[in-house]
Amino acid sequence: MGADERGLDIEAFARWMDVNGVPGYGELPKSTGLGGGSQNELTLIERGGQRMVMRRPPATAVADRLDGIRREHRLVKALQGSDVPHAQYVAGTDDTDLLGMPFYLMEAVDGWSPADLQGWAPPFDTDREARRGLALELVRGAALLSQVDWKARGLEGFGRPENFHERQVDRWLAFLARIQCRELPGLDEAAAWLRTHKPRRFEPGIMHGDYQFANVMYRHGAPAELAAIIDWEMTTIGDPLLDLGWVLVSWGPEADDMKHARYVDLAGMPSRDEMLAHYEAISGRSTEDIDYYIVLARFKLGIVLEQSYSRLLAGHGVNPVVKSFGPIVAELIRKAASLAATTR
Repeated sequence: MGADERGLDIEAFARWMDVNGVPGYGELPKSTGLGGGSQNELTLIERGGQRMVMRRPPATAVADRLDGIRREHRLVKALQGSDVPHAQYVAGTDDTDLLGMPFYLMEAVDGWSPADLQGWAPPFDTDREARRGLALELVRGAALLSQVDWKARGLEGFGRPENFHERQVDRWLAFLARIQCRELPGLDEAAAWLRTHKPRRFEPGIMHGDYQFANVMYRHGAPAELAAIIDWEMTTIGDPLLDLGWVLVSWGPEADDMKHARYVDLAGMPSRDEMLAHYEAISGRSTEDIDYYIVLARFKLGIVLEQSYSRLLAGHGVNPVVKSFGPIVAELIRKAASLAATTR
C-alpha cells in the first residue's frame, strides 16, 4: 500500500498498532490529514471501527518541537482515567524509529470548537441562555484540571512549580527583550505591579497554559457540555489559577472596552462573580487574588503574541492572521496596566 499523503508508511504503522493493542488487529488503517493544528500535524486514523487522531510534529520540526510532543504524550497518558474532559489516550511512542518523530494517538472527539467556527454553533449562536452554559463548562474544565493529583499520576519533574510566581516577570521580560520591535505602553507598570502583588496562597497543579474557548471542544447541541480540552503545548506544573485568569482576560464589565482581544460574542455570558463562584465550588481553590492572575495572563499572552508579530515586521513568512496581533498585543498590555492601577 505504501505511504499516505503525509509520508506515513501504512503497513509499518499497522504492525506498530498491532503490537500496541490498537483496535482492529491485522487491519490496515485509513489515514486522512486534518486541519486545526497550529504547532503539530493532525491525522485522522480509522481502524477496527474506531476513529482516532494522530498528533505529531511536522517533518521540518526542530528538536524543541519533538520534545514538546513528548511532553504532550506524557501529559495525555497521565490524564487517563481522570474526570478531566479530554481526548482519551490510545497509544504512542517517544521514539523516532517508525515515523522519524514521536507521536501519539487519541480517540477522536465528536464535537465542535469555537476556534473552528470563529464563534458559536447552534443553538448557542442565538440562544443566550444556552450560551451561558458554554462559559460555565469552560470554567468547570479548568477547575477539574486543577484538582488532578499530578504527583500520583507520575508528573514529577514535568514542570518547576517552586518559585513559580517569583520567576514570571523576569522570564517574560527576558523573552520579550530578545524579540521586541516596538514600545508597549503599560508594560513597565504591569511588570512592577506583578512583582509586588504575588498571590498569598499557591498550590501547584497542572496548568494548561493557554486555556480559552479556542482550545476546547463541546458536545453538539444544548445543554452545553465540555467534550475535551485540547492543544496541550504550553502545559506545565504551575499555578492552575492562571488558567482561570486566561479565561477572564477579556471578560466584562472591566474588559468591555477591549475591541481586539475578543474573538467571540460574550453577550449573555455569566458575570465574573458567577464564574469565580463556579470555579471555587468545583476546585476548592480561593479566587481572592484573581486580578493578579488576569493581569499576568494579559501580560504573558501579549508577550507571546508579540513574538509572532515581530517576525511579521521583520519580513519573515508568517500566517497573514498575525497582522491582527499588533493591536491585540497593545490592548492586552494596556489593559494589564489599567487593571493593575485599580487593584490594591
